[in-house]
Amino acid sequence: MPTWLSAATSAVTRLNRAIFHLTVWLMAIVVPVMLYEVVLRYLFNDPTVWAMELAVLLFGPYFLLGGPYLLHLRGHVSLDLVRQRLNAVWQRRMDLVNFPVIILFCAILIYFSWPSAWSAWQYRETSFSAWNPPIWPAKAVVPLSLVLMLLQALVELCRVIYRTDSEPVTNEVPQA
Repeated sequence: MPTWLSAATSAVTRLNRAIFHLTVWLMAIVVPVMLYEVVLRYLFNDPTVWAMELAVLLFGPYFLLGGPYLLHLRGHVSLDLVRQRLNAVWQRRMDLVNFPVIILFCAILIYFSWPSAWSAWQYRETSFSAWNPPIWPAKAVVPLSLVLMLLQALVELCRVIYRTDSEPVTNEVPQA
C-alpha cells in the first residue's frame, strides 16, 4: 500500500476509534438516567417526562457512531459459519464484494438522510413532547455516522486490495 494511502487509512481508523471510545461514555449518562426513572416510576409511582426520551436521544448516537469502528473490528453480524469454511482466497473475494456493497449502501443512506438532518438543523427541530428537547443533534448524527462508516468501508476495501492472499486479516491500526 502506498505510504500516503496507508497514512490516510490509519487516520480514518484512528478517528473512528476515538469516536467509538467517546461514545461509550454516553452509556455513563443513559444508565443512571434509566435507573433514576425506574426508581421513581416503580417505587414512588412518579415517572419523569424526560428520562426515556433522553435515553432514546443518546442511544441513537451511541449505536450509530460506534458502528464504523466496529466495522474495522469485524464485529458486525456476518455469515461466519459460511466464511470460516472458506479458504483465504475466497474470503478475500467475499470482502471484495462486501465492502463495495457497504459503500454503496452508505452513499444511498447519506443521500436520503442529509436533507432531513439539514432541515432539522435549520429549523432547530424539537420533539414536540412534554419535555420538548432539541432533536436536530440526533438527526445530524445519522449522516455523520454514515460518512464515517463509508470512509471506514473504503479503508477496509483498500486493506483487502493491498493484502496478498497469504496475509492474515488483521484489524490492528499501524502506529504512526
